[in-house]
Amino acid sequence: DQRGAGKSNPKNFNEQTMTISQFVVDAHQLTQYLKNRLHKKKIYLLGHSWGTIFGIKLVQEYPQDYYAYIAVSQVVNGKKASQIAYPWLKKQILKKGHKGDLKKLQKLGQPPFLNHQKYVRFAKLVDRYGGGMDVGFTKLLWIALRAPEYDWSDYWAWLRGANRGSGPMWQATSDFDVTKEVPELQVPVYFFSGNNDYNTPLTLVQQYFNILKALAGKHLIVFQKAAHTPFLKEPLKFYQELLKVKAETYYTKSEL
Repeated sequence: DQRGAGKSNPKNFNEQTMTISQFVVDAHQLTQYLKNRLHKKKIYLLGHSWGTIFGIKLVQEYPQDYYAYIAVSQVVNGKKASQIAYPWLKKQILKKGHKGDLKKLQKLGQPPFLNHQKYVRFAKLVDRYGGGMDVGFTKLLWIALRAPEYDWSDYWAWLRGANRGSGPMWQATSDFDVTKEVPELQVPVYFFSGNNDYNTPLTLVQQYFNILKALAGKHLIVFQKAAHTPFLKEPLKFYQELLKVKAETYYTKSEL
């Protein structure tokens, strides 16, 4: 669990340590631990959603540690994402005829949403109409409750972290623009994106894919049935695509 979440969220946790640069440091330390434990010179890095913000900066800074980077629902530009999602969401609400949700959307005003709470309410509406998580919270909870690594105190710590959310990092994450932060990568990069994703819209991922200088190759894999979580909506295809990544990037012992 990352700092501030689950088992890494003690009662005395300092929220001021939640910075993008600190998460990069944490992930780099974990990388070194895994390389030593697995006796490998490199490992794979897969990031999802928020994890793609510091994940892509991690491979940018330490390319020598990774066979490849798999960006699932890559964050490109949060403000532009909301601007793309807004008309889509309004259309979906009108199509369903849900006047209550239309009032909620109108009350939020036009994006970008500089206020964190407003963004959270907007994201929940996007999710409600199929542009976010591909499964319901009940199913996710059931998966979590079956995890052998967790006990009840861990679930309580998880809940506290979930309620905190990205609040302490809102300014940094909302200002993030990957096109400016990471114009070039030296590792093979694979973008896994859902066609129906309006949290991190496919349109923005495609735009970034086209301008990214990927010296070791770049690939865009679209999951036609999925939104923000292709690993939940299309698990078999997700698994098969990961095997392809390994087949294309894993070095033999003689090459190591």
